[in-house]
Amino acid sequence: MESVLIFAGGDSPTDHLDDELPNADLVVAADSGYDFAVASGFRVDILVGDLDSIETEVIPSHVIVERYPADKDATDLELALSRVVVEQPERIVVVGGGGGRVDHELATASLLCADDWSDIEVDWVTNRGWAHVIHRRRIIHGDVGDTISLIPMGGPAVGVHTQGLRWRLDDATLSHGTTQGVSNEFIGPVADVRLSSGCLLAVVPSSG
Repeated sequence: MESVLIFAGGDSPTDHLDDELPNADLVVAADSGYDFAVASGFRVDILVGDLDSIETEVIPSHVIVERYPADKDATDLELALSRVVVEQPERIVVVGGGGGRVDHELATASLLCADDWSDIEVDWVTNRGWAHVIHRRRIIHGDVGDTISLIPMGGPAVGVHTQGLRWRLDDATLSHGTTQGVSNEFIGPVADVRLSSGCLLAVVPSSG
C-alpha cells in the first residue's frame, strides 16, 4: 500500500487539498475528522474513535467503524495511526488537527514522531502549513524563499546534513530544546535533509 490519508478533528485545511494530497489507497477518519473528509469529497473507508464529537448521524454501510469507549488511554488520532500501521503503507498524511486545543496540537506533533511508525513517511497538513517527520532522510519541496524550521523531537537529532537551504548544516547536532534550526529558508525548489539518529520535524509554514 502506497499512501493513506488520516483525517483528524480540530480545524482542518480547506485550500487546494486536491492539489497537495496524494492519491490515497485508504482513507481513515479519526472521530470528527469524518465530517471534514466527507464535506471535502473524500470517501472514508474506516472510522476510528469514541465518536463523541462527530456530527454525522448516519454512517454509510461501506464504512468500517471501529468504536472505542470514551475512557481510553490514547487519542482518536493515535488509535487511527495504530490501525493504519498494520496495512504497512509507504506514506501517511494526517489532515487537520490544528488550530484547536494547544495540548492536542503538541501531543499530535509528538505522536507523529513516535518510533512505532519510523519506517513510514509521515506528514501533517493543517491550515498553517505542512510538517514532515524525518527519521533518516527526506526530500522536501518548497519555493525559493519559503521558511522551513527543523525541530528536534524527543531528544537530540545527530549528524544532521542539509542541502538546498540558506543556512546549511553539516554533521550538526540539534539538541532537544534548541531553536538553532528555526526559520531557515529554501534556496531552491527542494531541500535534502538527512540525519544519523533522532527525529526532526520539518515545518513549512503556510505563506498565506
